[in-house]
Amino acid sequence: MEGESAYLPRGMEAAVGKSTDIARAKARRLKGMIKESDGIALENERLKAEGRREQAEARREEALARAARAASDR
Repeated sequence: MEGESAYLPRGMEAAVGKSTDIARAKARRLKGMIKESDGIALENERLKAEGRREQAEARREEALARAARAASDR
């Protein structure tokens, strides 16, 4: 009679071990999902930052084009 298994009905020792294994598997899967979602979030942030840079560059180019047109109209 070792540990807590002495207080469990016959056959429950395996069930306790099994539920622990299931809980660990769920935790591993959840951890993997969290890592995946973090990666997706990081990718989304990277894409957003890239889009902002492209928009800023387009605004600068438009401003230069307006200035060039204004200078050539004079």
